[in-house]
Amino acid sequence: MRKAYGPGLCISTVILPLICAFSGIPSAHAQLAKTSSSVTAVLPVTAASLPVEEVVRNLQQRNAQRSAALAEFEGTRIYTMQYRGFPNDHDAEMVVKVTYHAPAAKQFSIVSQKGSKFIIDHVFNKLLEGEQEAANEENRRRSALSTENYDFSLAGFENSPQGGRYVLNLLPKTKNKFLYRGKIWVDATDFAVVRIEGEPGKNPSVWIKKTEISHQYVKVNDFWLPASNHTESTIRLGGRATLSIEYRDYKTTRAASVPEVSVHAERKSSQLIQSR
Repeated sequence: MRKAYGPGLCISTVILPLICAFSGIPSAHAQLAKTSSSVTAVLPVTAASLPVEEVVRNLQQRNAQRSAALAEFEGTRIYTMQYRGFPNDHDAEMVVKVTYHAPAAKQFSIVSQKGSKFIIDHVFNKLLEGEQEAANEENRRRSALSTENYDFSLAGFENSPQGGRYVLNLLPKTKNKFLYRGKIWVDATDFAVVRIEGEPGKNPSVWIKKTEISHQYVKVNDFWLPASNHTESTIRLGGRATLSIEYRDYKTTRAASVPEVSVHAERKSSQLIQSR
């Protein structure tokens, strides 16, 4: 009898491109750059000191500089997933050691795994295999946070205990499985993405009704690296899949210095933060 692998397989199909995209932004143990809606407020667009074009230009430039400077790092990921629905419920966890070598090579070593073999084989292992395959230059270009792939608009400016954040709306220019639509929060000093809230720009499977993604970054020395990912997918047959990835124990093993932020951009952002 043929097993009903459809929902599980399509979950990895939906999540994988976005995990690759998020993990590929060099933006650990350091203080997590969290943003809490209960203690922050998004100011109107008129409050922002820089126009969206300049924010995006600085973001792309700083991402390129950080990417060029970061040669090697290592860390640990903890994958957990719950699936509730047709045809059966499943739970699983996997702990993975990750080593990164520039420009895009990643080595994965499984430390432990437990729970549903279905999730381990058809979601976790597929994520690891696919992330390595997606690291080629063409896929990295197609998933980059750039004006080639996205239209950006300014949603506002947010003051938080960790500093100022530009809030940008993202709209993918093409129906590409590597892209997403939603909002990003950009640090006003480092011009790095610290938070993403969105959904896939293209749903590659009829099994999935809706997918919501929340991703956060942490600053490790001069670099912004993934800190956590939470993805919830609603299955058309009535199920729900929740995937969480926790990134920890970062160690940069080889890196160059990142050029300082331009005085003009830093001064304008600092003036806005101090005026609030």
